[in-house]
Amino acid sequence: MTLTKNVFRQNCLKKIKKSSQHNKFYKNYLLNKKLIDEISAYAGKKRLKILFYYPLPFEADIRKSLKILGKKHEVFIPFMEGKSFKMVPFRLPLKKKNFGVFEAGNTIKNINKIDIAIVPAVGVDGKLQRVGFGKGMYDRFFEKLNKKPYTIFTQPEFCYTKKLICDAYDVSCDVLITPRKTIKRGTL
Repeated sequence: MTLTKNVFRQNCLKKIKKSSQHNKFYKNYLLNKKLIDEISAYAGKKRLKILFYYPLPFEADIRKSLKILGKKHEVFIPFMEGKSFKMVPFRLPLKKKNFGVFEAGNTIKNINKIDIAIVPAVGVDGKLQRVGFGKGMYDRFFEKLNKKPYTIFTQPEFCYTKKLICDAYDVSCDVLITPRKTIKRGTL
């Protein structure tokens, strides 16, 4: 059977949903430590603009990184608009919206430049391109940016194929971080 993006997505979602819950906190700890270390090394002493996401139950839980890095850097989260989203400053309270996503309030500010984007991934192919949830929201968002930010994909479980199954428009990353494995572009 030929591996397609849709088949790979379904396999990865099964793997994520079946993953053991007994060490979930430890896995989140490992992932957040790696994420904080990666961003701190990239930033040096500079104050950066970082796009985070607020995790759904089956995504990598990066809330610890959001809290810690939010003290040093300017942080944003997605605010859904139609088939894509815009960035809004992270501020409480968050409201539960479409697809169970938590969002901060809207802003009239047009934020169009970020230094780092942290993106949840269901799976990743041989070119480090993202297999997401099939809605294309991040692909449309990245298409609107003038300059591609340093992009970090996070996964709660490592789900990778060497095959090239993604489309040309699918977002690619500079670094993939999972609790047990980190892959940087150029090290495959």
